[in-house]
Amino acid sequence: MDNDKEHKFNFEEKETLKKAAEQAAEKVEKAKEDVKEDAKGLIKSSRNFIDEIFGFRQDTDRDATIEAIKNDIPFKGATAWILICSIFVASVGLNANSTAVVIGAMLISPLMGPILGIGMALAINDIDTLKKSLINFLVMVVLSVLTAFLFFKFFPLREDSSELLARTAPDIRDVLIAFFGGLALIIARTKRGTIASVIFGVAIATALMPPLCTVGYGLAKGFDPGLTAGTTGYTYAIGAIYLFGINTIFIASATFLVLKVLRFPMIKYANSKKRRNIARFALFVAILTIIPAAFTFMNVLKESKIDNQLARFVKTEVKGNDALQLLYHEIDKDSLQLRLSFLNEITEATEKDLTNEFETNPLYPNLKDYTLKIKGSDTKSFNVISTAYKDTREELIERKKEVTDLKNQIISLQENIEGLNQQIEAQNESRNSGIAFSAIAKDAKIRFEALEYFGYAKMLESKDFIKVDTVVVATVRWNINLNDSLVTIKQDSLASWLKKVLNVKDVVIKRE
Repeated sequence: MDNDKEHKFNFEEKETLKKAAEQAAEKVEKAKEDVKEDAKGLIKSSRNFIDEIFGFRQDTDRDATIEAIKNDIPFKGATAWILICSIFVASVGLNANSTAVVIGAMLISPLMGPILGIGMALAINDIDTLKKSLINFLVMVVLSVLTAFLFFKFFPLREDSSELLARTAPDIRDVLIAFFGGLALIIARTKRGTIASVIFGVAIATALMPPLCTVGYGLAKGFDPGLTAGTTGYTYAIGAIYLFGINTIFIASATFLVLKVLRFPMIKYANSKKRRNIARFALFVAILTIIPAAFTFMNVLKESKIDNQLARFVKTEVKGNDALQLLYHEIDKDSLQLRLSFLNEITEATEKDLTNEFETNPLYPNLKDYTLKIKGSDTKSFNVISTAYKDTREELIERKKEVTDLKNQIISLQENIEGLNQQIEAQNESRNSGIAFSAIAKDAKIRFEALEYFGYAKMLESKDFIKVDTVVVATVRWNINLNDSLVTIKQDSLASWLKKVLNVKDVVIKRE
């Protein structure tokens, strides 16, 4: 009986434990499902947040965008004159090397319209708009180059300014500027309303006007028979037209890409094969444009590394060595040489050590094509210079000592003079009832601000040549701006005041 009860108890206990385990498992599964739901909700919220920040499709006005771009394509009337004026302004700015003037020309230039028209026409398969955009674009380019050519051809001041040279050697950075500038521009164009600041900013960043002006400058320089550097002028023109081509192609490509992403409706039906061909053609042109710019960028990057490593070598290995006295260094990029000229003598061991550092140090891997040329002074010249320097230094120390002694003597004399003045002053005080001249002069200046000079002395006089009188004569000089009537009044006041102060009956005032 007890065994049955124990068996029943164990069975019930097992059932309870089993139910508890099942409930725990259900809770775990439910918790897992809750976590999954929370994760899904978090991911969905994150997507919504990101879409809200970066999404711009819902804020696009397709019809207004197409109409605005088409309105900017035509080139006639006022647009032509605006273009000519902007070319003249940009040419003057480039000639005067004024960045502010060049920026002003960019803002008024109407060149951006046809370029956006080309990108839009390719994106929506609008052949008529493409033809119109290409024709207007070519006319604008020809007119711009012709205007700039005539300006630089007949303008008397013509030189290679930094603003001009900056447009003759484009690289991959100009590609990035044009592409992302074009993206910003077309995104701003597709937004409801107008974002003028973005459009102006892209006009400045992509800089369509200065390259065309530089083309005109290069042609004017190349056609000038009086210049021997005609080839350089043509080189400028080629580099500048290449930069303009980069800006044009990548602004149009950015327009094409954005309008495709925004799924602008196509004007005419185009089958999938034609779409692929258009996309391949745009990609081919973009890659073809990037390749020379990439090579130019690599050359610029290499030149920059070489310049940095040459500067580091001079600073670390040469100037950092106290035993070497560098006179000057020179980099010759034509012969690929670094020339060092020293004030002191350079031994064969020192020259070998510098050359070894220059050629084998892993800190200068890009200097393999360069050679190091070292020139030092001979021992005799160095000794002469050192002796002359030492003698001059000793002479300067001696002169400095003499100057110090003279200063001490002057100070001593000044003290003696001051003591004598005090003695004279004391004597005058005893003669004039204890009234010091310095006190009278100071008081006179305070009472009469226009007084510029003051002095007085006692003088003996005789009117009948028998009786002798003592008279105080004061000599004064007044400010030149003081008129005569005021001078008379002030002199009378001064005489009255002196009679009272000096305790005399008569005072004579004389003007210098």
